Amino acid sequence: MEDSDRQSLQQQVTSLRAQGKYKETIEACFDLLKRGEEKNDYKSVLIAYLNSAASYYCIGDIDEAFRCITAYDEVCREYGDETDHLNRHNVLFLLYEYNKDFTKAKSTLDKTIALGTRLQRYNIVSNAYSNYSHLYLAEENFEDALEMGRKGLEAAKLHCPPSVILELRVKLNIAQAYIGLRDFEASRRLIDEIGEQPILDSDSYIRERVQFHMLQGSWCSHQGFYREAFEWLTRARDLVNRYDDMYLLEEIQKERCRLCERMGDFETGFYVQKEYISVLLESRKRELERTALQLEVKHSLADLKRKANTDHLTGLPNRYRLESTANGWLREAADRRENIVCIVVDIDHFKCINDQHGHLFGDEVIRQTTDACASVLRGDDLIGRYGGDEFVVILRGVPLDLGVRKAEQMLEAIRNLKVNCGDTPVPLSASLGVADNREGAVLQFDDLFHLADVELYKSKQNGRNQISVGGLLDSQHVQT
Repeated sequence: MEDSDRQSLQQQVTSLRAQGKYKETIEACFDLLKRGEEKNDYKSVLIAYLNSAASYYCIGDIDEAFRCITAYDEVCREYGDETDHLNRHNVLFLLYEYNKDFTKAKSTLDKTIALGTRLQRYNIVSNAYSNYSHLYLAEENFEDALEMGRKGLEAAKLHCPPSVILELRVKLNIAQAYIGLRDFEASRRLIDEIGEQPILDSDSYIRERVQFHMLQGSWCSHQGFYREAFEWLTRARDLVNRYDDMYLLEEIQKERCRLCERMGDFETGFYVQKEYISVLLESRKRELERTALQLEVKHSLADLKRKANTDHLTGLPNRYRLESTANGWLREAADRRENIVCIVVDIDHFKCINDQHGHLFGDEVIRQTTDACASVLRGDDLIGRYGGDEFVVILRGVPLDLGVRKAEQMLEAIRNLKVNCGDTPVPLSASLGVADNREGAVLQFDDLFHLADVELYKSKQNGRNQISVGGLLDSQHVQT
């Protein structure tokens, strides 16, 4: 995949997430991650992990979200820039807040504020202080909530160009902190100031308008003006229904029920209670839908992984999976001084077979050849299709002489194949190259493959239908 194609996929990932298509986002992220890893394009890898984490968060699969952000962190520490670290903090905050782990959430916000200030990203700093204030409000620590809100407002004023909505979001928290401190005069002045902002009439900021109505309701409720508070909450409910936030709707309906009790209006309370029950039922239904979506995503990704790692013709591991698995084995073998043998198999005169009998018959030859090779292998041996008519076998924990014996069995199995084109039997043979990792000295699949491939070339040069061995046996030819 070229750079332009990966950039297009990056944009697709971002666009799908913005549209709320989280399953499609996760699937596209899987593709972007694979392409990024193949090309060592770490920016693509980071974008894939970050958007996967955010999408898993949105469908409620917090365990998977943490797994993705952990993987993101590992790549970010080595290859990421400060903006990448800032993005990590933002997603981590959401996860910690969701789990009600306020201690870790605050620690993450501290890092966001420090890094955002250094980068002069004052919009992010302001949002972090606003989130800090929100956490303190949830804990009913109104003094600290007020302090964080004020700092958030100072940061918002430093943002260039000026942002009315950035300041307004912080002021909502400041006003709520004043109410909690029972400073109704200061909160009233700020509420009136917020209410004069024309931006609240924009459909782009309905959530902020809902929060403003809830703030009005809170101000009235704290002073015993329950009827006025109920009316403000009713307006908030009507607005929430326009953008379908079930969690916020639950909060509003619960408060409306409480206000009916305070007013002693049990007739209205009966209908509000029915509305609240309907909201709870719908919320539970959506929880089940999210659970179903999580399962659907897991099944979809499992299928994508299988297809991405499997050769479509033979059902064997493809080159990517072959390389990644072998690299893992070689790293472990280096620590244990364990021997690993690589066997490269190439069907003799395969182009002639294709030209003479057709590509469909050639495909059948490939399938039967790989089946024949696999039939003599152990269950934990690795065989994969490297490309075309070339296959690779990796034997773990096997000395070179036993690897050669296994190659001899594979060659004999290929020679014994009975593949007919119509009524005509087509004789088959193969050339094989065998090499080992020198008891842990070879650390990469590419290097081990090269050693075996050199031996394969020798087999072909010496007349094919034979095995050539490098390594400890010092380039011997085995004709069986």
